[in-house]
Amino acid sequence: MELEIVEQRENYVKFILSGVTPTFANTLRRMILSEVPTMAIDEVIIIENTTPLYDEIVAHRLGLIPLKTDLENYVRPELCSCGGQGCTSCEVSLTLEQNGEQDIEIVFSKDLLSQDPKIVPVYPDIPILKMAKDQKIFLEAIARLGRGLDHAKWQPVSTVSYKYFPCIEFNLNNCTFCGDCVGVCPRDIIKIENDKILAVNVINCSLCNQCVDVCELDAVAVSTTGSDFVFIIESTGALTIKNILIEALKLLKEKAKEFNVLVDEF
Repeated sequence: MELEIVEQRENYVKFILSGVTPTFANTLRRMILSEVPTMAIDEVIIIENTTPLYDEIVAHRLGLIPLKTDLENYVRPELCSCGGQGCTSCEVSLTLEQNGEQDIEIVFSKDLLSQDPKIVPVYPDIPILKMAKDQKIFLEAIARLGRGLDHAKWQPVSTVSYKYFPCIEFNLNNCTFCGDCVGVCPRDIIKIENDKILAVNVINCSLCNQCVDVCELDAVAVSTTGSDFVFIIESTGALTIKNILIEALKLLKEKAKEFNVLVDEF
């Protein structure tokens, strides 16, 4: 198994995972989506709300704000020693109290005050609601660790996808350099330069096979190795992509051990 990073930015990475089965690639994707825990607002106590938005809409919006997550000091409520009753090891309280002082005032995610400075909104300028002068919002929000398996608000990524690594080959004995395949390629991957046909930036190929379909001489072939995959992961910012991958693999290992115990009990 090999991993090669192709492109990396904040909260974004594209890498090639080689020497694995399609089953493993899809399992890794599913583990990231469903099992890696993050913090999200799970309960909202509305004390006063005279803004135009209903309490339920405010609570829904708060739940979708990504929060920075500390997996070392917090556990999921169902795994906590308090039995899910709520303690400083499994939940964090955030308060929001705003009074409208202008004709139109916007309440942002940065206005949420957390009892733990490590558990705060990833992005400070997410608008929550608008209020007019003399309107008020006062609430307490309880954030807990959860999994995407239970609700999408706990997913650590906005997207995680993979595709087979493309292989493009040309049969020069059949090719007449007509350029038909060049014209139909939606990603501008196939080029004809100096009486030579070649594929550039093959990783961007979408495997649409339009070049194969348009060529009547069978001069182009698009295939895959079956064991190499291009992964794209975009994090919500709650966890770094490195931590997401490490946590996903750790959880996968634990599940494999648990399955092995069940098999031994047959």
